[in-house]
Amino acid sequence: MSMKKNVAIVAGGDSSEIVISLKSAEGLQSFMDKEKYNAYIAIVKRGEWAVVLPDGERTPIDKNDFSFRENGEVKCFDFAYITIHGTPGEDGRLQGYFDMIGMPYSSCGMLVSALTFNKYVCNHYLRNFGVRISDSIRLFAGETIADEEVVARLGLPLFVKPNDGGSSFGVTKVKEASAIQPAIAKAFGEGREVILERFVEGTEVTCGCYKANGKMVVLPLTEAVSRNEFFDYDAKYNGQVEEITPARISAELTEKVWRETARIYDVLGAKGLIRVDYIIPADGEPVLLEVNTTPGMTATSFIPQQVRAAGLDIKDVLTDIIENELNGRKTK
Repeated sequence: MSMKKNVAIVAGGDSSEIVISLKSAEGLQSFMDKEKYNAYIAIVKRGEWAVVLPDGERTPIDKNDFSFRENGEVKCFDFAYITIHGTPGEDGRLQGYFDMIGMPYSSCGMLVSALTFNKYVCNHYLRNFGVRISDSIRLFAGETIADEEVVARLGLPLFVKPNDGGSSFGVTKVKEASAIQPAIAKAFGEGREVILERFVEGTEVTCGCYKANGKMVVLPLTEAVSRNEFFDYDAKYNGQVEEITPARISAELTEKVWRETARIYDVLGAKGLIRVDYIIPADGEPVLLEVNTTPGMTATSFIPQQVRAAGLDIKDVLTDIIENELNGRKTK
């Protein structure tokens, strides 16, 4: 019997999404195979790096090697499962640190994480590979734009959202020109860059996928039907949305989204579980909304729903992802 591996489920972060991150960590801890792994929740946020011990007590993490003490004994992790939504776990910073100390981890590498975290840059990068995206304008802090120019370029209604940070905060659906500037100000409250984006009418779907042992697994689609104006924080986390898995679209359209998602995964050189969100307009050609490299993992999140719909066990999926990385490291 081989020794159980110590897995750090890394949660926390420095954005408004910390609450969700901690819920995802609890979800992951409950899903993981207890026979194979000792799973600890590790909190990483500005001012605190700590491991939560089984009795609920927190013990500091040594940043030199991400080790910690339990009952006076130094313990090291074999693997990090990152579930921080927002900085520093979704934007490549933590990935760079783990690369430097030689710690294998679950998610995309540093460059891919940084790229996908910047929605504007990511979507325009993918556009070079023929991925269809919505027209948008990016503003840096201090930059201004006239309402007339926005309307001329993007039409109404349009979305205004922070370009960085957890995507559900600071988002506004703008219906008239007079609401553009207040929406920009609100979005700047959540991040250093703001995107204004053309509104696309259609069916919103999301698709999870991962690669392990050389095999790409693309999951059933979830259709998000919001009872709010759009898919915002309330819709996501306070039950204001109906989530239908599998999505009520044709087999042909489903295939199209699967192919596009697998292609995006490969074009980016992604790793672990990712989730790609789309709008499908009346013409049936999916429009990319965003690529999410650290999807929510609470019991009710999209990925666990899709795994269940696929008839897979989330426990096995996580084992595949962890072992794929651990074995991949050995052969290098």
